[in-house]
Amino acid sequence: MMLPEIGLAALIIAFLISVLQCVLPIIGAFKLNQRLIETARPLATVQFLLVALSFIILLHAFVINDFSLEYVALHSNTHLPLFYRIGAVWGAHEGSLLLWILILNVWTVAVCLFSRSVDKLMIARVIGVLGFISAGFLLFIIVTSNPFLRTFPNIPMDGADLNPILQDPGLMFHPPMLYMGYVGFSVAFAFAVAALLSGRLDAAWIRWTRPWTNVAWAFLTLGIVLGSAWAYRQLGWGGWWFWDPVENASLMPWLVGTALIHSLAVSEKRDVLKSWTVLLAIFAFSMSLMGTFLVRSGVLTSVHAFAVDPQRGLAILIYLFVVIGGSLTLYAWRASTVRAVNMFEVYSRETFLLANNVLLIVAAATVLIGTLYPLLLDALHLDKISVGPPYFNLVFSVLMTPLLFLLGLAPLSRWKTTDIKIFLQNTWVVFIVCIVLSLLIPFVFPSSLSFGLVLGLFLSFWIILVTLQDLTVKSKVFRRLSSLSLSYYGMVIAHIGMAVTTLGIVLSSHYSVERDVRLLPDQTATLSGYTFQFLGVHAMVGSNYKGVAGDFLVFQNGDDTPFAAMESEKRVYIVQNFESTKADINSTITRDLYVSLGDQYDDGSWSLRLYVKPFIRWIWAGGFMMLFGGLLAMFDHRYRVKK
Repeated sequence: MMLPEIGLAALIIAFLISVLQCVLPIIGAFKLNQRLIETARPLATVQFLLVALSFIILLHAFVINDFSLEYVALHSNTHLPLFYRIGAVWGAHEGSLLLWILILNVWTVAVCLFSRSVDKLMIARVIGVLGFISAGFLLFIIVTSNPFLRTFPNIPMDGADLNPILQDPGLMFHPPMLYMGYVGFSVAFAFAVAALLSGRLDAAWIRWTRPWTNVAWAFLTLGIVLGSAWAYRQLGWGGWWFWDPVENASLMPWLVGTALIHSLAVSEKRDVLKSWTVLLAIFAFSMSLMGTFLVRSGVLTSVHAFAVDPQRGLAILIYLFVVIGGSLTLYAWRASTVRAVNMFEVYSRETFLLANNVLLIVAAATVLIGTLYPLLLDALHLDKISVGPPYFNLVFSVLMTPLLFLLGLAPLSRWKTTDIKIFLQNTWVVFIVCIVLSLLIPFVFPSSLSFGLVLGLFLSFWIILVTLQDLTVKSKVFRRLSSLSLSYYGMVIAHIGMAVTTLGIVLSSHYSVERDVRLLPDQTATLSGYTFQFLGVHAMVGSNYKGVAGDFLVFQNGDDTPFAAMESEKRVYIVQNFESTKADINSTITRDLYVSLGDQYDDGSWSLRLYVKPFIRWIWAGGFMMLFGGLLAMFDHRYRVKK
């Protein structure tokens, strides 16, 4: 079959189209040539269709197990279920890069479809910038990462199988959603560069950029939440975040994107911080490209990273310098001509949001330093060090404390200026209530009292109560809740979601208990009011693995009747002879029971790891609330009206 060659040809033609998409509309906007300007949307559409065709051809190769393709032979197997064969398309470097390019084209076509009211010169520049980004990645995949390489003449009878760690439903949803967020910031970046090219940073530019930024941020939030839940379930140690460099790669653009969302609000409302907002748009996408480099460069070892040729990493690094360096050079050239007057009162919402921005950027910088510093020392052959959770936890706690406090203050403050006396009168009661609640919880749920627990509880209650107080005040002023904008409701939901996530982190970190035990069949172990009875193991066989599953009954202390049956698996994937543990989790809204089967000893006993993790689901529930808040703000009617 010649389909793979057609797929490669489609990518080559798409690259040529992307070059035209980059050059023609921008020249047209510069020369005010209407015919060139109008080429932007057709070229973007044709490029999308070509890239989609290429992706569908690769997907078809995995579905039919076409082992004449090297990429399929290395990452699939005849015994691999169809569900995972589909996910295997983006389960390694070449396919995931093609997915990255496809999603970039999806965003570009979305801009073409939903920006009809945008000034034609502006949208021509935006689509041109997106074409430049696409051209770089298309050239990279064609030259260094071709997913359509053949195995001729030695076509294997079977494939090497997909990495067993990736054989999980999380593979189907986490990478696409994460890429939607990563790549989505390219739209904000393109609007920023287009504005710099035009020499105008007006209110219209801000209004056009806000909904795209909200959607990208929402998708990135979803991707991070799904990745955290996947790691919690898959890795078998009960953790939801362990500061892996690739995890950090997704956190950095999220932090900068959060700052960008707030800075856009200030710029639109008060006509200040416009140069800073442009810089944040550049940094947000730059952090996304940095994440792409870290995952694909081979400079780090991670369960999330793609092990690739360092030469590919060098190519990405060069492209990274071109995009970031070029955009920052343009910013340095143009920013002075478009800088707004950045003056406002000390006690104002602008001040609180600027402080919010500073803390978020410092947090992103500390994560970047902690991630790259060991790699830099290693590259210079100076030393090998490891920057782990103690560093990140300490630095993040110090930075997040004032940030979360400001998260509560900002909604109650007013634009331009805030009467500090009235402000204090409106908040002191809530402040006292939050202190009482944060001290009361540890007594209701007895444990050792710690400053971190009380502080975390206080900040969570503070955000929730102050946000609800602001909603109450505004509902009285506007008479009807329906009078408030969707962007305001999105802010309320997202802020409360952040508080819920903080509660989940604080409570699960403080109250979680774990125990490593060694049990024979029918023996029991007790943990935090729950009794786990180990019944023994039974053999199991899957489509591409075999192993054993441990059976458990769980009792509430004092009860003779079990309320849950659990089963943790110990799998050996046949093709790669890879051993993996599948933990079992019994969940309610207030706690998780987590059982992980270990190794068998000579006397027939098994090592087991047991966890009781209170409120851990709240971490992800808060993430979904933030996602919903970001999407809700996108539908604000103000962003669909041309002014």
